[in-house]
Amino acid sequence: MMGLIEKIKGGEKRYGPGHFDLIVIDEAHQSVYRKYRAIFEYFDSLLVGLTATPRDEIDKDTYSLFGLEKGVPTDAYDLDDAVGDGYLVPPTTISVPLKFLRDGIDYNQLTDEEKEAWDAIEWDEDGTERDRVESADLNKWLFNKDTIDKVLKHLMRNGIKVEGGDRLGKTIIFAKNSKHARFIVERFNEAYPYYKGQFAQLIDYSVSYAQSLIDDFSEANKAPHIAVSVDMLDTGIDVPEVVNLVFFKIIRSKTKFWQMVGRGTRLCPDLFGPGEDKQQFVIFDYCQNLEFFQENLNKTDGPTAKPLGERLFDSRVELIEALADAGEPHEALIKDIKTRLHDEVLGMPLDNFIVRAKRRSVEKFRDPKGWDNLTLDDRLTLIEEVAGLPTAFEDGNLPAKQFDLLLLTTQLELLKQTGAFTRLQMRIINFASALEGIDNEPLVAKEMELILDIQTDTFWEDITPEILETVRRRLRHLAELIKPVERKVVVTDFEDEIGEGTEVTMPEVSSGVDKARFKMKVRLFIDVHRDHITLIKVRRGEPLTKQDLEELQRILIKQEIANDTLIADLEDEGGLGRFLRSLTGLDKAAAKEAFSTFVRRHQLNADQTEFLDLVINSLTESGYVDPASFYESPFTDLDDMGIAGIFDRDQAKEIIQIVRALNDAVAA
Repeated sequence: MMGLIEKIKGGEKRYGPGHFDLIVIDEAHQSVYRKYRAIFEYFDSLLVGLTATPRDEIDKDTYSLFGLEKGVPTDAYDLDDAVGDGYLVPPTTISVPLKFLRDGIDYNQLTDEEKEAWDAIEWDEDGTERDRVESADLNKWLFNKDTIDKVLKHLMRNGIKVEGGDRLGKTIIFAKNSKHARFIVERFNEAYPYYKGQFAQLIDYSVSYAQSLIDDFSEANKAPHIAVSVDMLDTGIDVPEVVNLVFFKIIRSKTKFWQMVGRGTRLCPDLFGPGEDKQQFVIFDYCQNLEFFQENLNKTDGPTAKPLGERLFDSRVELIEALADAGEPHEALIKDIKTRLHDEVLGMPLDNFIVRAKRRSVEKFRDPKGWDNLTLDDRLTLIEEVAGLPTAFEDGNLPAKQFDLLLLTTQLELLKQTGAFTRLQMRIINFASALEGIDNEPLVAKEMELILDIQTDTFWEDITPEILETVRRRLRHLAELIKPVERKVVVTDFEDEIGEGTEVTMPEVSSGVDKARFKMKVRLFIDVHRDHITLIKVRRGEPLTKQDLEELQRILIKQEIANDTLIADLEDEGGLGRFLRSLTGLDKAAAKEAFSTFVRRHQLNADQTEFLDLVINSLTESGYVDPASFYESPFTDLDDMGIAGIFDRDQAKEIIQIVRALNDAVAA
């Protein structure tokens, strides 16, 4: 769309600002970041943003695009609501402790036989010895057979089954990385050879036929039945048959966590046989994610990182200020940085719709005089309005720009004299060491004197921003020659310890899941017992007796649909009768009959008829209408004064009495 906005056809732009009346933004929490926001600011239209991200996770910028206060969306429909209304199924969340994944592997805690195996391991090419492996390294470069085997055994034993309990239901295992996922599949095939390598399959971006596997996984009776995935199935996939989710990796993004949970929430009728629908799914968490989000209720993902080009621009502006404040003669370096930034601004096309919105600021800094004496306001304008705008200025490849950012950050920390400088210094020394290892490259050989010098203590004794700038200019073009070195993969078979799974309440769902599950069970009860005399009276708006409600309450408790606590909780919401009416709704014929005398006695106009239809429809759908809502939308959509603007005082009073009588009929 950004390209199409700029396109000229027949001398005119294809898309003017008024081209659309309405724009719907899916995944709005991530679609309006940075430069993409300019699309929605360019068009003069109504905006509707949709996202499944929890409301407190959406950043302030997204809310501001819609003119909303942060954390207060126009409308929200939470998981509790969706489960309670029968559109999704709730999770049962089980946290399963694994010793190695929680504590790491300690040499001193191994058996004598395992210590011998440990001593025989070649940890890396340098012959390094170690006495411990941290938990973070498991499934990253060290893969322990028994850990994976115990997880698979626990899943196969405790996961939800289909086919009369003979087969594990559709399952997604979220793995840490592609090697981990591949190792899981290998261990599964070794433990369950009779499935002939078809039951569990790796599905990630390393598999060329991944989409074909997803299609097969989406068919209820077709293998694979376990999809071992890395990122590819975290979001977007809709397989209603999924009943088991396995969290075999650490997740610290609440947004991503809830997206992954969503893979199991879909309804699936007749999953366990005719009339036996999917009622829940299970999350098996082996990496303490559930506990983490319980303890960090207010944790957010934080703002997304700025694009590299914008960060480089910001860093150069900050470096100008730091050099000017240093009290030392850095005029030449300041002039060079200003020239570099000026060249980038000159490359910003003024007719581009993104740049055009910031044209005044860009034009100011296209003028060389705009850089002479940068005030605080100038620096803020450069960072907040100019940085990150599209530019034709070419600045090399990605590795070169990443090296630039490293050196610019180091220059800043040197001037600020912070402890972070030492860490950055080591990164530069390691960079030089990596270049020394490819001295057969002619371009590297040409700079070998500087490369070796950087690795000495003498080089850093009187280091200055100017010396670091020289390093940046001379070595940046060599960055792409350094190839990443993969850590040696180690496979072990030490005996891990697995504990009993413990059900953990998910913080976002809280006790509402119990209420939602209760609501689902009552819906099923109503479907089966539609002809029960009390339920008929509830639907028809006939008065209930105390005996009516006590009989229903007794049946619900006997069939283990409800308990005394749940029944007691309903009293705060109007009692069992009101709750049942909210599920059954009011029979439309009964609702019309309740107003029939009123309609016969009054000659209603079109607005009055439409208002009554709205009341009847509301009663039919939700079974209950609070008369106070007659002064709110949607009733005020017909007249700003609601019922008072459409009916006279006596008529309004009569309508309210009828509605209250229907509401009170279920109170007993």
